[in-house]
Amino acid sequence: MNQKQEDFSPSVKASLKSLNISFHKTRKVVNQIRGCSYEKALMILEFMPYRACKPITQLISSAASNANHNLGLKKKNLFISEAKVDEGTTIKRFQPRAQGRAYSIHKPTCHITIGMKSKNKIQ
Repeated sequence: MNQKQEDFSPSVKASLKSLNISFHKTRKVVNQIRGCSYEKALMILEFMPYRACKPITQLISSAASNANHNLGLKKKNLFISEAKVDEGTTIKRFQPRAQGRAYSIHKPTCHITIGMKSKNKIQ
């Protein structure tokens, strides 16, 4: 019987809900760091000129700290195994216009999930 060997390395997830940035703009940033090591991802995010970089940096740091504190994994051995951005709820606002009219303004939000694993397999 041929069975696939599953990867039993421990993983850690961190998520951020209802971030007031469009999921299109956030996904552009997250696609650049997917699969990178922890240190390389922080370096990439530091030099990118997008507004979404700061909350993503904080989220990656939080996931790495969770891995260090809860599972005892070293931060230098971590890499981003999962990074996804989903569309959140749209906040609706109205802007007053001439002659009593109102135009609707839609402010999109997004949900970000970051998953990290250790490069070294635990046996």
